[in-house]
Amino acid sequence: MIESLNINKTFGKIRVLKDISIKLENNSSVALLGPNASGKTTFIKSVLGIVLPESGTIKVNNTDIKNDVSYRSQIGYMPQIGRYPENMNIGQVFEMIMDMRKEQMNHADTDLLDAFNMKSIFQKRMGTLSGGTRQKVSACLAFLFHPKIIILDEPTAGLDPLSSEILKEKVRVEKNNGKLIIITSHILSELDELVSEIIFFKEGELMFHNKLEELQLQTGEKSISKVITTILKRNNE
Repeated sequence: MIESLNINKTFGKIRVLKDISIKLENNSSVALLGPNASGKTTFIKSVLGIVLPESGTIKVNNTDIKNDVSYRSQIGYMPQIGRYPENMNIGQVFEMIMDMRKEQMNHADTDLLDAFNMKSIFQKRMGTLSGGTRQKVSACLAFLFHPKIIILDEPTAGLDPLSSEILKEKVRVEKNNGKLIIITSHILSELDELVSEIIFFKEGELMFHNKLEELQLQTGEKSISKVITTILKRNNE
């Protein structure tokens, strides 16, 4: 569970998060949407402890994250662009991460490692990898330690269609296992079968946070792209 209360963040003179209060429960898959520079990434980085808000509170599983880094072990994070030591090969990257988190290695989740057949390319150096293969590395690491919360930032960017479907199926499985999954994506059509809630940011403000089913009833639309378009048109009238 993640709960934020009146989160505010500024960069220079720009207020990028404005009194953001959100509560996300386990056993749900949430789309975090909004135009560029709407505050999505800043909110995610605030939850991860990478960005420190000027005011407000963030709790992860009822624990205030301020001055506490232990909660991070409960979160699996797949960044939009994964950055790894260029001179290391894939296998060494996994060895390094596993060594850093030995206490969580009793029951590693290797489903994606196997599905992507990653072990067959463990000797490839990170500096030589395509964007799609880097995405696969990031996806495998995000799920590796059975995290209770999984945050995926543009997860299918650069993935081929088969790999994209493999990742989406993994998301469905983990949601059914009671995890909280947060996904940001500009490819709304890929979210239709994955998410149960939608959060929409605009210019640092929370515009709405509703169950997808409720929004579909309100708009008379089924696809997320048409739901969002209909709501935005109504707000601009």
